[in-house]
Amino acid sequence: MKFSEATKGFLLAFISVIAVSNVYIFSKAALMEVQIAQFGVYWFGFGLLWILIFAWFKKTYSKIKDLSLRSYLILIILGINQVFGTYFFFKALYTISNPSIVSFIANLSPVLVVFLSFLILKERFNKIELAGMLLALFGAFIISYKGNTNLNTMFINGTQFILYSSIFGATNAVIVKKNVAIINPIILTISRSFFLLIFSFFLLKYLNLSLEIPVSALKNIFIGSILGPFLTVITGYISLKYIPLSHKAIIMSTKGLFVLFGSYLYFGNFPKTIAIIGGFITIIGVLLIAYGKIKKKQKLKYINTTM
Repeated sequence: MKFSEATKGFLLAFISVIAVSNVYIFSKAALMEVQIAQFGVYWFGFGLLWILIFAWFKKTYSKIKDLSLRSYLILIILGINQVFGTYFFFKALYTISNPSIVSFIANLSPVLVVFLSFLILKERFNKIELAGMLLALFGAFIISYKGNTNLNTMFINGTQFILYSSIFGATNAVIVKKNVAIINPIILTISRSFFLLIFSFFLLKYLNLSLEIPVSALKNIFIGSILGPFLTVITGYISLKYIPLSHKAIIMSTKGLFVLFGSYLYFGNFPKTIAIIGGFITIIGVLLIAYGKIKKKQKLKYINTTM
């Protein structure tokens, strides 16, 4: 049975959503027992191993020598960007008690993608996208607002790390989308895990931490590393070969629901009702942004065909 390119893209994006939803759960469970540097060495060490084995089966190594100097430069820029973005992501998970809160606030990423596209690529956004951006921002505000008027204590601790991670993540998404056609997704994944493993190792040494961790944490890291550094990233990158970033964003916006359900099953708790309401508002906002992008492309296509 053959699938169309769009169907392949949506299936891969959905697999990526399921995988990344479980990443929130297993990484949070592990981070409750170990430090971020210890976590990173094992998490990205395992993740790099899985992707290297996958690359061997797919005979991808021969493509590395064909990369241009520009491609290597892109990989370095992406690697540095991903080190910061991923570190802040796990810092948020380490700081905030419920992973579903992190997932909901992380829906700010599509807002930042649109904003960066406007600033850097000079892309205009329509009224539907603007409404979605405002809704996503409002939902994130509801989730993170503590009720104080002092700027330093207005939001729950950890919100700032999600914002930093979202900025780097949005930048990364724009760069990957523009270059996924010239750099194999498997090579992109290898590069990402390599940079993050090196960073985690140096952080471990800098903080003078031991590699000895509890068996229970190692078990969660082992399972999560298959889902995260390998499955989530590889399916996410490959999906961008078949579908636009806006279509992927529609599917990715649902990850908060899976994380919410998984958090309840694994940790036995739900966030506060107001946080769940805010989370659903961010999802609606992301859906509007994606819908606005689709309508914009349809309008441009119509204009081009009638000229």
